[in-house]
Amino acid sequence: MFSTFLTIDPSRRCEFRRSSNEFGGRGRVSARVALDGEAGAGADGNTFVSADRIGGMDTTATVSAVESVGRDTYALRFDAPDGFAAEPGQFVKLGTEIDGESVARFYTLSSPTVGDTFEVTVEIDPEEGGDFSAFLAGVESGTEMTLSGPFGDQYYDGEPRAVVIAGGPGVGPAVAIAERALDDGAEAAVVYRDDDVSHADRLDRLKERGAAVHLLDADEELDDAVAEALTGAEGETVFVYGFADLVADAEAAVEAAGGDADAAKVENFG
Repeated sequence: MFSTFLTIDPSRRCEFRRSSNEFGGRGRVSARVALDGEAGAGADGNTFVSADRIGGMDTTATVSAVESVGRDTYALRFDAPDGFAAEPGQFVKLGTEIDGESVARFYTLSSPTVGDTFEVTVEIDPEEGGDFSAFLAGVESGTEMTLSGPFGDQYYDGEPRAVVIAGGPGVGPAVAIAERALDDGAEAAVVYRDDDVSHADRLDRLKERGAAVHLLDADEELDDAVAEALTGAEGETVFVYGFADLVADAEAAVEAAGGDADAAKVENFG
């Protein structure tokens, strides 16, 4: 199912982007959602959202654990509400009430599966983040938040080889997709660009399990690593998770390596 409509609260600003193959199976529609009154709307994660909502619900979820996984980067684990199901690469909307007003943001799952719990990875900018960022920085086990979703059609769907290109908080869905692919008997490669490596333990375990993992500094070109990760194998699918500059560089690197950037599954965080 592919929908071209997204309903957004009028108090939020949004801008749409659509790929040239908009009605194809891998076409994508995204919208940037910025909460009014929140400075640095893209500072801590996923403010670009795909149009589809798949099997979603509106409920609450309670934080069960908080783990520091990098500089100003945290993995928040939640108890999964009854009936909640999502795939790696989909995302949810988490919210709370601050000074009497409801605020919410979108975050991509960083857990390979959803069982009793699920996880999101949050990168917080202590200088430019807004009120919700400050709230997340102080979240503890037992904190209850509103939960909507999951959303998005750019998720891992059993492809025989997953090549994930990521930057910043995009490392969360990158490790989740790679772990899920290996768990399912498929192949995986991760190209991760950032000066500060987050989820280092999970990336190390992926390498031990046979995944190709390329770690690049923030100013390094993607071309060589992407060319090495792409094999041209039947069913190989590229996933891209990161901010706009990473997405643009990733799409260019895929094309330079002889791949098809329009066929990639992309979530642009803004």
